[in-house]
Amino acid sequence: MGKIKELIPYIIILIVVILVRTFIITPVRVDGASMNKMLNNNDILLLYRLAKLERYDIVVLKETIDNDTIIKRIIGMPGETVEIKNNKIYINDEEIEDEYAYGDTSDYTRITLGSDEYFLLGDNRLISKDSRSFGPVKKKNIKGKTIIRLYPFNKINTL
Repeated sequence: MGKIKELIPYIIILIVVILVRTFIITPVRVDGASMNKMLNNNDILLLYRLAKLERYDIVVLKETIDNDTIIKRIIGMPGETVEIKNNKIYINDEEIEDEYAYGDTSDYTRITLGSDEYFLLGDNRLISKDSRSFGPVKKKNIKGKTIIRLYPFNKINTL
């Protein structure tokens, strides 16, 4: 009985670590070049599952068409209208600053997002599979917001 009592604190710590990793913060690895120049292939990030989502946040989502897990940037928020024309992004008919774009952004017909939908773009607009190809993304398909780059070690920073 004494041995079991000694193990209880370690079991509790293990359970807490598993719960935190599963439901609050978890590491993710960048796979591909669609977020260049901000993120590179094989970067390791921390994903915060409980974050409030805002424009320009980098999020991880489950893309439903090909069932891929991908990383993109939030451009359009719920209830907004989004349109892309002549390499410019318009939110509610106002041009927004697009400082993260790498390459030209192809046109996208005006759309109004639902109350639980987001419009996501990859930073590397030339090769990114994003809302221009699969449409708006429902909140339930967004796993969370990236908050820190952990690797490579010489590029550790908040996102």
